[in-house]
Amino acid sequence: MGVEPSRAQLLDWRLALAHTLREQATDSWLDSARRTREDGLKSVNYLSMEFLPGRLLEDAAINLRLRDSVSASFDDLGVNFADVVAGEPDPALGNGGLGRLAACYLESMATLACPAHGYGLRYERGLFRQHFEDGRQVERPDEWLTSGDPFSLSRPATAYAVPFGGEVSDDDGGTAWRPETRLVAAAHDTPVIGYGGGWVNTLRLWSALPAADLLDLDRFSAGDFFGAAETETWARTLSRVLYPTDTTDLGRRLRLSQEHFLTSASVQDVLHRFLETQQDLRRLPEHAAIQMNDTHPALAGPELIRLLVDEHGVGFDTAADLAVQVLGYTNHTLLPEALEMWPVDLMRHLLPRHLQIIERLDQRVHAVHGSAADDVHLIEHGQVKMGELAVVTSHRVNGVSALHTDLVRRNLFPHLEALTPGRILNVTNGITPRRWLALANPALADLVTETIGPGWETDLDRLRELEPHAEDPNFLEAFGRTKHLAKHRLATWLDEEHGIELPVEALLDVQVKRLHEYKRQLLNILWTVSRWQRIKADPGADWVPRVKIFGGKAAPSYTAVKDIIRLINDVGAVINSDPETRERLRIIYPPNYNVTMAEKLIPAADLSEQISTAGMEASGTGNMKFALNGALTIGTLDGANVEIREEVGAENFFLFGLTADEVLARREQPGHARAAIEQSQPLQDVLQAIAEGTFSPEEPARYSGLVDHLWNSDWFLVASDFDAYNSSQELVDMSYRDPLRWQRMAVTNVARMGSFSSDRAVRHYMREIWNVPPAQ
Repeated sequence: MGVEPSRAQLLDWRLALAHTLREQATDSWLDSARRTREDGLKSVNYLSMEFLPGRLLEDAAINLRLRDSVSASFDDLGVNFADVVAGEPDPALGNGGLGRLAACYLESMATLACPAHGYGLRYERGLFRQHFEDGRQVERPDEWLTSGDPFSLSRPATAYAVPFGGEVSDDDGGTAWRPETRLVAAAHDTPVIGYGGGWVNTLRLWSALPAADLLDLDRFSAGDFFGAAETETWARTLSRVLYPTDTTDLGRRLRLSQEHFLTSASVQDVLHRFLETQQDLRRLPEHAAIQMNDTHPALAGPELIRLLVDEHGVGFDTAADLAVQVLGYTNHTLLPEALEMWPVDLMRHLLPRHLQIIERLDQRVHAVHGSAADDVHLIEHGQVKMGELAVVTSHRVNGVSALHTDLVRRNLFPHLEALTPGRILNVTNGITPRRWLALANPALADLVTETIGPGWETDLDRLRELEPHAEDPNFLEAFGRTKHLAKHRLATWLDEEHGIELPVEALLDVQVKRLHEYKRQLLNILWTVSRWQRIKADPGADWVPRVKIFGGKAAPSYTAVKDIIRLINDVGAVINSDPETRERLRIIYPPNYNVTMAEKLIPAADLSEQISTAGMEASGTGNMKFALNGALTIGTLDGANVEIREEVGAENFFLFGLTADEVLARREQPGHARAAIEQSQPLQDVLQAIAEGTFSPEEPARYSGLVDHLWNSDWFLVASDFDAYNSSQELVDMSYRDPLRWQRMAVTNVARMGSFSSDRAVRHYMREIWNVPPAQ
């Protein structure tokens, strides 16, 4: 770094470490790319609007099997390795589970020697940094690139023009798109290192740049400086922020532009790499698989068809067939608002050629299937339906848990499933044990290795060998020490970073995830108020001390959920300052939840809150991370909770609540919310306290809308599940009072989490969807 060691700051050491680790990976990185190219290996191209990798340096050191060596080297230099990596910013490239899953899958692909590129956008400021002011969420830019991005490499020679706007016309029997403008997609590559360092894939992120002629010199010379740079500003805006608010016309235009920019640059790059070694585009499916991670990259189908037809002279039907053979689509949601639809007028203005292709694809579906396709529409009521488009242009569509996949078939795409039975299959999500055990919980990882030996890092099913030790008092004591260490580490971090005191002997009850009404943070905080009221009514009872920990961000325009965030903080302010109850109950909500915070919270947790309304969570991966780290789950039969409960055993899972079918039936009952509240005196007491302003005395009516909604609507059935949730929490208390029983349950959870490895999931994709054998 050009700095004398005696004068080096932690930033200098961190940048030096990044360059050193990248250099250690470079030979394998180049060799992996060379083998893929020269041996004609089929590769996976994973398109996602989000990647949430977390800090890279310690993860890279672990996968290169250099963490101990690096730490020892820093010791010799008089520098603390932990301090060096602690200053690394989290890459602000994602929001939650979708982006974290994508990062896990890329790491597993590299570990399994599956040739792959991840493709995303290099957001300058990511989502946002979350702060709290008077309990309210306040968004600030996340300046994660302030000190550079030393683990990545800019690739100035790899850049593609991405067209927008203009007109489409027929010329000489063909179709010509004359775009209004073109932006440049510039590549930035980050190595994705497999465990052991033998295979290294690439995460390629695109940044948007203006074309050379976008500055209007005539307007600039005339003094219209801002107008002259208008197009340049728009170009740079494309990769500035993740998920710009789409409540305005300009916001929707920006979101759709981002999605096209990602897919166009990525698909152009896929074709470019294919044509470096091949000439016959009909062989493209033998060499490339493209996986669309949710509907955001659903334009990949029309874009691939456009490039094949317009740029390479392939017939439309042949191009459409090739697209289907190449593309796969992972569905992550059953929520209608998350299944994107774009106005036809916006598509016509921004992407006229793509709209034309989508219209022809719609006609093609009906021509092939006849009257059986009467209920299938890619365009309906003036909207382009991106979910249906993704299904039609893919040879495989997968859900991400058994329950979710069943609901995708039955409720989301039943007509498409009827047209092509078997196209929709399940691949339950998974998490990488390298980060979520070896990195996040080194004490537990060391205990696992001491007990069953090495190798579990790439064969998580071996954790089953821990199960006999669940009856060994010495092992249980050692296991308990790992949890105690994790709690102390969390306590130190909370104190140093946020000035928050954590009573480590309490039961740590944690719900951390993106804020959404269906995830029911509201149910959690309402029950917490009820517990506070009961403690105050009977302070001499044998209460298990609890610390309720929340974490997560709400979308800036999601007003209802931002009210829930403020309620959590308002309730916390009252309860935490109550001298009668604060030794038995506290609420902690550290701001700006991210991967690094998760790596501290999850290993320390005793109880994992997975309490979404049944039938609404696609899978979840937080539930897997908590269980792998020895937290017990309280949850509904939703998403992967179903499979986790089957694996760990019903006796080791705190189940409550309506099932997915019961949820649908309950919603049909008039007045179900009021009836549920009237049958629950504890819930009535909670809602009355909130309505009276107990937690907002300066503004008693602050939560009147929230309370009114619960009484009269309650779509997410908080009231209907409240008493069942309370009963399950009483079982939690009873179990926690018996430390040996709790430890046995926790060890059993860890031992039975092998099937939730992302390695298992990626092997399933390789075999059933991508048809890609391992390169090693």
